[in-house]
Amino acid sequence: MTMTCWETVQAYGLRSIGIGEQLLPKTDFTLCQQFTLIGSGLIWNFYFGVLALFFGFFLSNALALAKASPSALLRKAEWYVFVFRGSPLFIQFFIAYETLVLLPKTGINVFGITVATAWTTKAWAGALFVMFLNTGAYAAEIFYGALRSIPKGDLEAAEAYGITGWKKFIRIQWPTMLRLGWPAYTNEAIFMFHATTLAFFASFPAFRQMGDALYYANYFADKTFNPFIPYPIIGLYFVLITLFITWVFGRVNKYLNRYLPSNQQSRIRLRPRALR
Repeated sequence: MTMTCWETVQAYGLRSIGIGEQLLPKTDFTLCQQFTLIGSGLIWNFYFGVLALFFGFFLSNALALAKASPSALLRKAEWYVFVFRGSPLFIQFFIAYETLVLLPKTGINVFGITVATAWTTKAWAGALFVMFLNTGAYAAEIFYGALRSIPKGDLEAAEAYGITGWKKFIRIQWPTMLRLGWPAYTNEAIFMFHATTLAFFASFPAFRQMGDALYYANYFADKTFNPFIPYPIIGLYFVLITLFITWVFGRVNKYLNRYLPSNQQSRIRLRPRALR
C-alpha cells in the first residue's frame, strides 16, 4: 500500500534518531520520501554544527587570547592552530578515529574508577570532538586578527578613564574583538555546517546506522542511479540553512554594533554574485 506524503513524514521524519519506521524504502521512491529522509538526516547535521560552534567559540576565544599573550608558553597555542588549519578536516577525522580505537575496549582505570572508552569512537562523540577542535582553530585565527585590530585609541581612552586590567578586557577589548571578527566568524559557521556532511564518511559509525542528510542522499542516488534528485535536494536544504545562519548571525552582529553610528556599523548581508 502506497503511503501518502503525510504518512511518509510521520514514518520517516525522525528515523535518523531511531524513531519511526526502521526499514528504508526499497523501490518506487517518491519525491516526498527523498525530501523527508534527507530532511530527517539534517537533525544530525544540526547536532554537529550547533554543538561544535558553541563549544568551539569558547575554545577559539581562549586560543586567540593565548596567541596574543605576552607569555611565550601561552603563545605556543599557535602550533595547535597551525596544525588544524594546515591539515584537511577529512584527514583529521581518520587520524582521530584510528587513535581512539587504540584505547582499551574495557576502558581506562583512573584512580580505581573504570572510565568507558567505547563511546569515543561513535560519530556523535568522536566526530563532534574533531569538528570542535577544527572550528576552534579556524575561529581562533579570526578572533586573534580582530584582537590585534582593536584601535589603540580605544584602549588608551579606557585607561584614561581608569579602566584597566580585567575590567578593560571585559568592557572594551572582548566586545570590540567580537564586533570586528563577527562577519568573518559567520563564514566559519557556514563552513562548519557544510563540513558536518563529512562525519559519516570518515570511519565514525553512525548511531544505529542512522546517518545524516548526505547518508540518505547517497542511499537514494545508489538505488535509483540518478544523483540529480537527491543531491540537489540536500543542496537546497543547505542553502536554506545558510540563509538561516546568515539571519541569526546578522542579528547578533547588529546587537554587537548597537552603540556605533549607523554609518560605521558593519552589516552581514548575503550578496550572491553571478560574476567574480
